[in-house]
Amino acid sequence: MSDLQQQLDAAWRVRQAHFAPQIRFAYPLDTALISLTGNRCALQCAHCGGYYLCHMQPVWSAEPEGATSALISGGCDLQGRVPVTGHLERIAAIKEGRRLNWHVGLIDEQAMRVITPYVDVISFDLVGDTETIREVYGLQATPEDYVETYTMLRQYAPVIPHITVGLRGGQIGHERAAMDLLERVGLDALVLIVLIPTPGTRYAERTPPAAEEVALLLAEARQRFPEASLQLGCMRPRRSYRAQLDPLAVQAGANVIVSPAREAVAEAVARGLQVVETRECCVL
Repeated sequence: MSDLQQQLDAAWRVRQAHFAPQIRFAYPLDTALISLTGNRCALQCAHCGGYYLCHMQPVWSAEPEGATSALISGGCDLQGRVPVTGHLERIAAIKEGRRLNWHVGLIDEQAMRVITPYVDVISFDLVGDTETIREVYGLQATPEDYVETYTMLRQYAPVIPHITVGLRGGQIGHERAAMDLLERVGLDALVLIVLIPTPGTRYAERTPPAAEEVALLLAEARQRFPEASLQLGCMRPRRSYRAQLDPLAVQAGANVIVSPAREAVAEAVARGLQVVETRECCVL
């Protein structure tokens, strides 16, 4: 038996011991995507380069009719902070009748206090080593800076850490160190996402990590955090990649998968899991 299969089997036993036989498949069609900065980002990170901001509605002209929730994000300044305190009147209007999931970056406590009335949950990208931070983001920050921000944010709102597998150009490197940090400070849920080589970015020609490597990390996370909700998020390569990874994520004990491949649905049914479908961002 391969090491991966052994880890998947162990992770599945942990899931069975701690969770009901149910899995949630999230199809975030009812979550509006709103950017506080339009398509502007000072950092121009190696994996994004502002590409994904172009697919969001600028906050000043957003029309989220029909949406029951919204992701509030935006580009970062040169210190890795999203300018969250601008456009608060517009945010207040968007918030009415909706839940808001925020990406905030390395904001300070004063900014967090200002936006707290409008926050339902925060999605926080956690990075486990300094070299990855330097290469991807160009920041002079350290993993401890990320931990300090994460710990501060948790005093004001639910915070769901996200770990990008293969963040450094497809290489596995910072992910287990990030889990080490979370073991130290605690978590309620964990979202794993995967590098997508994106046109126009410095990593456009890179290769995402092998699906088996991602599955192994999912299995390890399931065992390290037996009571936390383990989620495979929306940011991961599509088509054949998902057909390989998503059923392995089911085997690894994931509680939530966003827009799963049909192979994952079949795997869940075969394992006797009750499928629950939702239409919002996975952390909501």
